[in-house]
Amino acid sequence: MSDKNQHHSIVFRGLNRRFFLKRSTLSAMAVALGAPIVHAAKLPAGYLPLPFTVQNNPMDGKDEAMIIRGDRPWNVEAPPHLLDEEVTTFPNIFIRNNGRTPQNINAGEWTLTVGGESVNAEKTYSLADLKQKFQPLTYQLTLECGGNGRAGYYPPASGNQWEEGAVYCAEWTGVRLRDLLDDVGIKNDAVYVGYYGKDTHLSGDPNKVVISRGIPMEKAQQDETLLAWAMNGEDMSLEHGYPLRLVCGGWPASASGKWVDKLVVRNQVHDGPKMGGNSYRVPEYPVAPGEEVPEEDFKIIESMPVKSLITYPRSGAMFDKSRKLEVRGHAWAGERSVTKVEVSTDFGATWQNCSLNKPVNRLAWQHWSTELEFPLTGYYEVWAKATDDQGIAQPMVIPGWNPKGYLNNACHRIAVKVR
Repeated sequence: MSDKNQHHSIVFRGLNRRFFLKRSTLSAMAVALGAPIVHAAKLPAGYLPLPFTVQNNPMDGKDEAMIIRGDRPWNVEAPPHLLDEEVTTFPNIFIRNNGRTPQNINAGEWTLTVGGESVNAEKTYSLADLKQKFQPLTYQLTLECGGNGRAGYYPPASGNQWEEGAVYCAEWTGVRLRDLLDDVGIKNDAVYVGYYGKDTHLSGDPNKVVISRGIPMEKAQQDETLLAWAMNGEDMSLEHGYPLRLVCGGWPASASGKWVDKLVVRNQVHDGPKMGGNSYRVPEYPVAPGEEVPEEDFKIIESMPVKSLITYPRSGAMFDKSRKLEVRGHAWAGERSVTKVEVSTDFGATWQNCSLNKPVNRLAWQHWSTELEFPLTGYYEVWAKATDDQGIAQPMVIPGWNPKGYLNNACHRIAVKVR
């Protein structure tokens, strides 16, 4: 590395970006952490260890507290340890709303209209029509907010400061969007499907659309792209889209419109609210932190990047040196599959392979686990890194900055203390 490059400290997840760790401060850091940093010699340049905060019962993984990021509209995420389930249950599913949740819904009177420039003729369906006319299917599908991990970027990006918990994998039941489009009849010029929902603008203006995003025809035609009415074998809750939701696994969750009552098949890229500007879009080229980017230089986010999550134990776990530590979590890679998950206990100097399950179906997250031994007492960090079927691995560093703080897939880390 050149002398010039040595002056550019790498920005790591968990790093306080205003101050850089000097080797002379390691002893003071160890005092602050309450234990020696076992692999201090392997600390990457500029990396500040995670704070060590002892939690109540840190090894049992149980804590009912969701994290509220905002209440107007509601935006709520789960701490990673609440996502330890193979299939995420209702209480632990993150909420990302853009407007007011619709009220007084009567599912028996709900209808879905399919129109737009590229349909042969507009059609309207009741929920009973969807359930009776088309084959119902069930898939486990991963939904992740495009801004999951936004809190890691510096300078800060605008939007909810999600950490790691704006992701989940639920079991969805519904009908293929493709089957519905076939029934309606689609013209050859169709390129996009946009959605509209019943949520209302925060201003209260009933004529102002909150969000209307969409997906290209290729995604709309996939087996797993559903119009769903059930989650985990039950009617989905109101905050998650009851009574009907579009579900597009592997893409930013904003593509999975809630409370859907209208679909439009377009002969152009859909141009509804939150489809332009820098909404769910990233620059087409690397930009410097804080740099202004012209609107025409943004591209729409489609498949989400490879990522993993440590769900057990919680950060702050303490245990005896005599025991092995079970570590587990999930990994996913948008439209791709995950082929490898590794963990490191020496700040990324070496990596250990984990046991990795195959997905239950395409676009479901994959479960991984391993056991770790710690030869010395002291402070450690466990880092997790997933690799997808194209050989692309999670970065240890924060990926390229972008104005809205999307697509942060840096390695997840937890702090543990061995006694």
